[in-house]
Amino acid sequence: MFRTLRERISKASDEAAGEIERDIKRGRKVSGKRLDEVLWPLEVALLEADVALPVVEELKAEMKRRLGEARFSRREDIESSISAAFRESLVKMLGKGRTSLVKRVEDGERPFVIMFVGVNGTGKTTTIAKVANRLQKRELTVVLAAADTFRAGAIEQLQLHGERLGCRVIQQKAGSDPAAVAYDAIEHARARRRDVVLIDTAGRMQTNSNLMDELAKVKRIAKPHMTIFVGDSLAGNDAIEQARRFEEAIGLDGVILCKVDADAKGGSALSITHTIGKPVLYLCVGQGYDDIVPFQPKWLIERILGEGDPPEKAEVISE
Repeated sequence: MFRTLRERISKASDEAAGEIERDIKRGRKVSGKRLDEVLWPLEVALLEADVALPVVEELKAEMKRRLGEARFSRREDIESSISAAFRESLVKMLGKGRTSLVKRVEDGERPFVIMFVGVNGTGKTTTIAKVANRLQKRELTVVLAAADTFRAGAIEQLQLHGERLGCRVIQQKAGSDPAAVAYDAIEHARARRRDVVLIDTAGRMQTNSNLMDELAKVKRIAKPHMTIFVGDSLAGNDAIEQARRFEEAIGLDGVILCKVDADAKGGSALSITHTIGKPVLYLCVGQGYDDIVPFQPKWLIERILGEGDPPEKAEVISE
């Protein structure tokens, strides 16, 4: 995981350290312009790893600021300064707007309604089941709304998850009004005093204005407390653009990235928070119900730099 990004960052950082060391030995000042040149390989490495350009530019500016304040005497000092500047800059960027979904649910009104959106094939329905499982482990009662009425298979898939998890699934026949299904699920949860309603919606391309209008209708009727975009980390910059379009069309409160365990680049996780100004809540790292990790900047950075392993599933229950 993130092997490609890690290798590129390591190589680029080593090249930068070598350039700075040579400048110091020649008595040259490491100016801001010179740092631009030195950090260029790192910039290219990040861009090739699907890190969005605005993110790279902000990251480079922050690194230049930190490196410009540093004092170097040995090659080891240079390397550690570059590594520290990179790490601290990432922590600052990735930590923006962080929030705990579980805490928001526990502190919110009942029923707490969460609507999930995204394009086709991202793993949205399975992600909803993972979130339901996570909430149930906090002794919260969950109702699932099968508002993806375009595909009968989607209703059946959610029903199967509901049976496995012991969740009630509110559904209508294929082709029904998705907003009506969401409304029925919320009313059912209110009448039965259930804690949470998770609304599944049909996957749709962000460029289809008619489908996006229908999604806006579901949101208008359901009035969710949170709207979460489920993205595919393997989609790279496409996932970032998709999230941006959904944010513009209906508004988002957070992001869950799937297939992170298969993502060799890692750029999506670094870019999406910066691009839409909303936090990544979870990373999905497998197919099981427990394979969902609360997004932790420190853990992600350690994985990128090859210094850490994913949290054990026993640790994943707490946030």
